[in-house]
Amino acid sequence: MKILEPSIESIFNIQTDEQFEGLALDVFRFQASENKVYKEFLECLKINPSDILSIDQIPFLPISFFKSLKVVSKSTHEKIFKSSGTGNQTRSQHFVSSLDIYQQSFTKGFQHFYQSHKNYTILALLPSYLEQGDSSLVHMVSSFIDDNKTNGSQFYLHNHQELNEKIIELEKEEKPFILIGVSYALLDFIEKFSQKMKKGIVMETGGMKGRRKEMTKEELHDELAKGFGCEKIHSEYGMTELLSQAYSKENGDYNCPPWMKVLTRSTTDPFEYTSIGARGLINVIDLANINSCSFIATDDVGLIKSDGSFKVLGRFDSSEIRGCNLMIN
Repeated sequence: MKILEPSIESIFNIQTDEQFEGLALDVFRFQASENKVYKEFLECLKINPSDILSIDQIPFLPISFFKSLKVVSKSTHEKIFKSSGTGNQTRSQHFVSSLDIYQQSFTKGFQHFYQSHKNYTILALLPSYLEQGDSSLVHMVSSFIDDNKTNGSQFYLHNHQELNEKIIELEKEEKPFILIGVSYALLDFIEKFSQKMKKGIVMETGGMKGRRKEMTKEELHDELAKGFGCEKIHSEYGMTELLSQAYSKENGDYNCPPWMKVLTRSTTDPFEYTSIGARGLINVIDLANINSCSFIATDDVGLIKSDGSFKVLGRFDSSEIRGCNLMIN
């Protein structure tokens, strides 16, 4: 019997934990039936979808599968997003069946934390993403910029002098703005130009991309706060394989929109969850991923705090976690 696809409207209207769990189980059953890769993954694990009765029983697909397999629940797609990658690293691919769903997800997600993006001038310093192309982050930010071009929103590549002048102008005019930048590019910028920002928000994302020595989130935020002359550094947590983003407004404490949830699993047993405050590997439930896979086991290390927020502590430095041999041959 064909499993019906849950409506995207119900997903974006989640208001309670009970609604989230019910829809997560509905999405799981749909993807266990319609997503060939995920279905074979469950069969490999000898898991019967009808036996899954709560979200903590749902198996999470290793994120590495997006590098070699077409992870889809629908046969058609409008766009293929690719991860940035470094060097000769294989880039993950996310086959997106509906750009409208992605548009709804990133717009509603941003609005959940910051109100409308139209309230801000958007300045984007994302050189590596622009240069490699096919970036879901660039697609999101480009949409925000296209909506805000009349207030001076734009991308910057390596034209740091122009960006510096724009920040000074917006601060002088006391206009709210968001500077979203990949971490290494923001550090490159403040080496040339220091700021004293009062109206602007600095939002880092994406890490060092092999361009600089890796830093802890705390070290990065301390460095950026000094360079930009602001008290708090914001962060965006997203990835090619997801259609939703989590945001942090201070201290690297991320929160998810209502249709997204983060769990942490043991580094030695993918079916064992870690307790509040304990380090583990991050699992993400993103119900906006209804037409690919909503249950992703990442290689990021993090912890869940008692208030429901989470921290990202780095990447797992062991070999990639693999699924069963059936899936990787």
